[in-house]
Amino acid sequence: MPRPLARVISIMQIRDIGISPLKGGRHQPRQSVQLGHDGAAGDRDFAVVDLHTGQILKTVENAALVGCEADWAAGVLSVEIDGRRFSAVPEPTGQQIELKYWGRGTPMQVVDGPWASEFSRLLGRSVVLARSLVTGGVVYADPITISTTSSLDRLADKVGGAVDTRRFRSTFTIDTGDADAHIEDSWAGRELVVGGARLLIKGGIPRCAVIDIDPQTGVRGTHLLKSLGGYRLKGNDIMFGVYASVIQPGAVSVGDEARLVDEPHD
Repeated sequence: MPRPLARVISIMQIRDIGISPLKGGRHQPRQSVQLGHDGAAGDRDFAVVDLHTGQILKTVENAALVGCEADWAAGVLSVEIDGRRFSAVPEPTGQQIELKYWGRGTPMQVVDGPWASEFSRLLGRSVVLARSLVTGGVVYADPITISTTSSLDRLADKVGGAVDTRRFRSTFTIDTGDADAHIEDSWAGRELVVGGARLLIKGGIPRCAVIDIDPQTGVRGTHLLKSLGGYRLKGNDIMFGVYASVIQPGAVSVGDEARLVDEPHD
């Protein structure tokens, strides 16, 4: 039998789409995105890497990355770093590396250009820029993340003010109208049609201190995670939104319908 929903939703729509070509960089709005089997095209294609430690730098430990805005189009990578923009064609150096990211082997290609020295200056350590050789190689779990307006509204009520959706770095923010907060929890195991694509909804997303980093400047300074933990703590994790995988690629645009498939996925 279909899993019961807390409240029936007649029509849902894609309100926001967001990606970042740079892992940890500023999450940017898009009017549309092309989904492949491994995730959204152009999302987190590049990452800052410390070759000495063999680490892909994580946002929570390197908040300054959030203030860096990257654009990746027509073979040109343009990155704003500390208020200055650096644009070039990322040329492979021939150095291919395989790094571990959350337990998964991730093959990457170090690229040449103006960015390594600028990121090194910004972060105070020697780093390089590398391109992932597989889509979705530098994501925590599944490549698509979803938030809903119902859940964002609940959190806004708790903190007494609007919450910038970019703090959650979701691929899609879905307008769920007057549905119950965290309605997306009940979607686990079900398929969701979004525009021309189809997703399989997975489990909830455990959140960390990244949501307390200003999504525009990279400055830390809120207690959003603590507020969320006051009512969304499950075990040791504070949950908000859901993961999804792509089971049918396609294009998705802001304003497209989001529709649950009736039958749950086994």
